[in-house]
Amino acid sequence: MPGGAVVHAAVFTAGALLGGGIAAVVANRRKEGLPPPAPSTPAIVHVGRAGKAQFSENVRDVAVSLPPALKNGHPGPVSDLLVHKAYVAGYDRRLRHPAWTAEYLNKASLTPPASGGDRSKSNFVEDESLPVPFRARLKDYFRSGYDRGHMVPAADAKSSQEAMDETFLLSNMAPQVGDGFNRHYWAYLEDWCRKLTNNFQDVYVFTVPLYLPKLDPDGKYRITHEVIGSPPNVSVPTHFAKVVLTSKPSSPSTPSIPDLALGAFVLPNAVIKDEAPLEGFVVPVEAVEKASGLTLFSDEIKAKSKHICKATQCQVTIRRFDDAQKTVKAIGAPRH
Repeated sequence: MPGGAVVHAAVFTAGALLGGGIAAVVANRRKEGLPPPAPSTPAIVHVGRAGKAQFSENVRDVAVSLPPALKNGHPGPVSDLLVHKAYVAGYDRRLRHPAWTAEYLNKASLTPPASGGDRSKSNFVEDESLPVPFRARLKDYFRSGYDRGHMVPAADAKSSQEAMDETFLLSNMAPQVGDGFNRHYWAYLEDWCRKLTNNFQDVYVFTVPLYLPKLDPDGKYRITHEVIGSPPNVSVPTHFAKVVLTSKPSSPSTPSIPDLALGAFVLPNAVIKDEAPLEGFVVPVEAVEKASGLTLFSDEIKAKSKHICKATQCQVTIRRFDDAQKTVKAIGAPRH
């Protein structure tokens, strides 16, 4: 398989189709001389808008093909695939925040047109595409002590107002410590990811909330986390991961052979000093995959990639985003 096809075909798993969606993937396959994907077979059991399992209308006598225990429907779990202009997310109904978000960045995507998105015109809103029982609510964050932390930052979605507004859906948020993390070191890392487009043709970014065990004084490992809301509704991750894959032509004479670089960073959901070195948060990609239960990249991608810190400088730029363009809006009383 040509190198470019390896990247575009294997970089996103779990149905994360970016940079133009399904049509672009099909177009890439035709360009590479690959057969188009076979038409998908309708699911026998799917989840309707109300969040209830139901049988597909075009499947008859479905009960015959299901085990007797599932005669009355499939309980899940359901991973809602949310496809937006600037990103794709897999939403975790149990935790009420994304299980992962995926982005494709390049120089053009980060260059806003004259009619691009204006952050001051965007507002945090609940995601009405999700069933009511499984949504994060505005009131969950009210006086919680946590920021509504963007998994996909608004600054990555300046192509249109709609694209930027979609980053303000609560389905793109997870509770984050504000001062010292979301407004500072996490924002520096987001900025570093964007700046990768200065040196690489393609940049793929996964953001993954994590729940990691901690060694207690009794010598046992436990996972302990807060849940915000009244009643408790949204879980607070203990850590967050950024996993980055970059690609550029290996040489002018071989533009179809990509030079790949890959790296993963795991940060605690806590105050981090500005002077903390980014390389201090480097972990193997496999560690993020194991902790999250996700397969982010194929073995082929991993084998062909050098470490990102060997391809570019892993150092964040200290910039007080909360005093500049990343001023955090006050969390007012919820409207509902």
